Amino acid sequence: MGASFRNTGQITELSGCDLLTIRQLQDKLTRSFCVFLHSTAQKLDIEKVSLDEKKFRWLLNEDAMATEKLAEGIRKFAVDAVKLEDMIKEELQK
Repeated sequence: MGASFRNTGQITELSGCDLLTIRQLQDKLTRSFCVFLHSTAQKLDIEKVSLDEKKFRWLLNEDAMATEKLAEGIRKFAVDAVKLEDMIKEELQK
């Protein structure tokens, strides 16, 4: 669902997620002068969080912004999918 992001701020909120290819973020990082190395991250005093699905769903539900943004993103993605389908149908009918 990486294609449905509207800005790099939405993307950076997903830092730590695996298997996302996000062009907007790649472009921004390519232009960035600040390189955040893995070794630098390991030195930071950040608590490791381990979650099972039940705990993840609870925490997601408790975070109104995350829940609302997820729902908003899904709705926008669905609208864009319908628009794309309509565009393809229109082109095929020509």
